[in-house]
Amino acid sequence: MEADGLEIGRIGLGGLVLVGVESGDAEEDAEYIAGKCGSLRVFDDPSGRLNFSVRDVRGSLLVVSQFTLCADTRKGRRPSFAAAAPPEEGERLYGVLIERILARGIEVSTGRFQARMQVHLINDGPVTLLLDSRKGR
Repeated sequence: MEADGLEIGRIGLGGLVLVGVESGDAEEDAEYIAGKCGSLRVFDDPSGRLNFSVRDVRGSLLVVSQFTLCADTRKGRRPSFAAAAPPEEGERLYGVLIERILARGIEVSTGRFQARMQVHLINDGPVTLLLDSRKGR
């Protein structure tokens, strides 16, 4: 991952976590997402079944703030970002999420909050998941 032409984050085996913080999100939401990111079984075991978590494979997570995930595209042609948390709160909860993942013993590389970044992804497998903390708690 790059910002301003410089590499700011890199992982090997692991996962890319794009984070959208909405107004009304709280530390409990960060805790829920951190727990799921560390424990979901999304890596193949020797028989090709999804039985291993990022912790099991000793992988890392690349955690990137992505407010555009909060877009409402139901009306018109221009997305509305009204549901996104104000930048100060979004950055705070993004930091809380990173702390909670690190506390679980998982290596984390991060993006730069509010920076224009180029994220390079090699998607090795069929797994892309949406985690919604409000539906989970």
